[in-house]
Amino acid sequence: MTLKHQLSSVRHLRVGRFLFCLLPLTLSLACHRPDKPVQLLGQAQGSYYSIQYFDPLQRDLKPQIDSLLAAFDQSASLWIDSSLLRRLNANLTDSLDPVLDSLLLYSLYMHQYTGGAFDCRVGRLVQAWGFSFRERSEPDIPTLNRLRDAAQASVSIYNGRLVKANPDTELDFNAIAQGYASDLVGRLFDSLGIHSYLVDIGGEVVARGTKADGKPWIVGIERPAADSLSTPVVQTAIALRDAAVVTSGSYRKYYERDGLRYSHTIDPSTGRPVQHTLLSVSVADSSAWLADAMATAYMVMGLDRARQFIEFHPNAPGTGAVYFIYDDHGTLKEYETESFKELRIKGK
Repeated sequence: MTLKHQLSSVRHLRVGRFLFCLLPLTLSLACHRPDKPVQLLGQAQGSYYSIQYFDPLQRDLKPQIDSLLAAFDQSASLWIDSSLLRRLNANLTDSLDPVLDSLLLYSLYMHQYTGGAFDCRVGRLVQAWGFSFRERSEPDIPTLNRLRDAAQASVSIYNGRLVKANPDTELDFNAIAQGYASDLVGRLFDSLGIHSYLVDIGGEVVARGTKADGKPWIVGIERPAADSLSTPVVQTAIALRDAAVVTSGSYRKYYERDGLRYSHTIDPSTGRPVQHTLLSVSVADSSAWLADAMATAYMVMGLDRARQFIEFHPNAPGTGAVYFIYDDHGTLKEYETESFKELRIKGK
């Protein structure tokens, strides 16, 4: 069964159009592609973006990209008070726009597909453990149980509206949003007749086509750092063409208390930050949103469960090209699938 058919089988959902409607634009393109790409830098979703693209017309598309990402944040950001997601979580509305409709549909599918490892309902748990816009207040046992109950209550979509079984349930799409945004920018380029580009939004990367010399895009995978202030170091590099890659790790977003390190990745089954030896997961797949969600799910599972999941789901979405970096008694070690090995640059 294809991913499209699997998505359509999610119960209680009535799906509208997933993507922004982009106005058609007819262009007369020159046959010769420029030797150098247009390069854009900017900020989005509390992070950065770095974009390169080959355009025969050499257009500066930064205004369109900034506008697209700003509109996306108005829908899905937890850091903007007036965003639709903040209003949904506060029960001020139940109306979904196309962006949140898509994000929720994809998230519900990924929850089922990963056996609950991926879960967008952990919003209040993320806040309670100090990884959101609210002040940190580590939950006691009764509070933790109450928040976990809210995070396990059902949510669904009906006629374009969010239906929550528990009004205290709050959604958090941070584990899929940047990947989805990278896909959206890629679709913008496609609509404009630009078919060679590299989009990087906060580390969620989408590559299409090749560079001017016909070679694939090169993307570095960061070595897990000792702490959040360490200078980034490339662990390995891969060649990417017509694919996306996303890395999720526990070594940048965390805090320490009483000698313990609390990861920003929350295990939905316990309501607590994960604590295991898996430090970094990189997933390459056709879509950045899917790679983003799977990388998070593997971080929740831990090394052993994640490897079992891959072995039990051969040729399934998000299980082909996967790369783990883990801590083996103080030594960094790697595990990678055969498909990921094929992407790696020799000597890297």
